[in-house]
Amino acid sequence: MDALLFDMDGVVVDSEDYWHRAEREELLPAVLDGELPDLDEITGMPYREIYDYLDANYETRVSKSEFVDLYDETAETVYREEVELLDCFAEVREAARDAGVPVGLVSSSPPTWMGYVLDRFGLQFDLILSNDEVDGPGKPEPAIYEAAAERFGVDPVDCVAVEDSRNGSLAAERAGMVVVGLRVDHNAGTDLSACDVVCDGSEELLAELSRRLGES
Repeated sequence: MDALLFDMDGVVVDSEDYWHRAEREELLPAVLDGELPDLDEITGMPYREIYDYLDANYETRVSKSEFVDLYDETAETVYREEVELLDCFAEVREAARDAGVPVGLVSSSPPTWMGYVLDRFGLQFDLILSNDEVDGPGKPEPAIYEAAAERFGVDPVDCVAVEDSRNGSLAAERAGMVVVGLRVDHNAGTDLSACDVVCDGSEELLAELSRRLGES
């Protein structure tokens, strides 16, 4: 492993628990008339692209700017007040440091949202990359993971990406990376077939990543 890359939402922090509730109960009913999407359709996508997807496939009743405002307002509460850090993150970060493997945070979330998490938990990464800073479409397309490998100066096939969503795991797989899935309550039924291995909970994730880092 030449680089270890973490998705943020649902991996580094348990934000998907809060996003899914907000989307089911507040956001999507406010945005759409009629049928609502399965959340796996949109989880992991950049939120501006979520609007484009909904507008193309469902009946939207607010403008894109109104949609963005709704998500930005919710994000401030989710990241500043509600989320908790992945149980094993400190141990994984230390193991990566001991192995000399750089660690990146690679997220569909905008820099402002990522900043809320970094500031709240005092996190440091060797690379922090938002889809807003990448040319090309967001997850499930591979552009953000290809950009992360390029910025680290490594081959994507020598990178390990940790993901929890169908869209995110597809993006990393399409970039040619080894994909480690994290299975927890919020994604119990999510299709993670693009992953090379799926870990049930943080203890299994810690064991899997520690083993891989020990071989680096």
